[in-house]
Amino acid sequence: MALKPEPTAPLRSVRHALRVLESVARHSGGVAESQLARETGLPAGQLSRLLLMLREEDYLRHTEDGGYVVGDSLVLLGSGAAREQALRQKLQRSLCRLRDTVGAAVYLSAYVDGEVRITQYADGPGTPKVNEWVDFRTAGHALAVGKCLLTQLDHDERREHLSRHRTARFTSHTITSEKALLHKLAAQPATVPVLDLQEYAVGTVCAAVPVTAGSAVGSLALSLPMSEAHRLREAADLLNRHAAPMLLSLVL
Repeated sequence: MALKPEPTAPLRSVRHALRVLESVARHSGGVAESQLARETGLPAGQLSRLLLMLREEDYLRHTEDGGYVVGDSLVLLGSGAAREQALRQKLQRSLCRLRDTVGAAVYLSAYVDGEVRITQYADGPGTPKVNEWVDFRTAGHALAVGKCLLTQLDHDERREHLSRHRTARFTSHTITSEKALLHKLAAQPATVPVLDLQEYAVGTVCAAVPVTAGSAVGSLALSLPMSEAHRLREAADLLNRHAAPMLLSLVL
């Protein structure tokens, strides 16, 4: 299943959002959108979309005269000892909103100490999470999450990972050839969601996109039952478009 690359990659959106936040921070009394356009050099439509996202995420808020000032989330994420808890709560709220937007369970993951780890997720009665019938740490080669994390490593790091976690067969769709898997990972475009089409579990399809902050390797993913596989393309595109707020929280 081919997916069209998202024209505005999350990392590019985050860079532009940081530019906007830096401009707002220079104006403690508030700054108008027209002034932000001049200072950032961003096109009006793109700036408006970024401002909307930053307001929704509470990084910015409107003043009474229609200008913009720094919001509470930005203050909390820069507050030293309280940052870790504030970040986790912020990410969880964002995940819950994303779950409702895409109509699927969503997951944040990270590659930590050589292992695939789901760090946070949001599911619900109508959006159940994947049943972890085999430890996710040993199933990276079959998971959209795992493959997305592995694409962000170099070739030697991928081989080292696979030397510790062999490409076991979980379903008839699982790629068990290490050579074939390495080739597929190397050929994966950075702007296209990584897919798991019943590779980990029969009856489940998944998609994942990178959310890499600095040297940290992470991903944002969703899962759907096979009965809703027809929604995977649309859901994956939504996931990609909404990765920017998650990435922004991680880099601030």
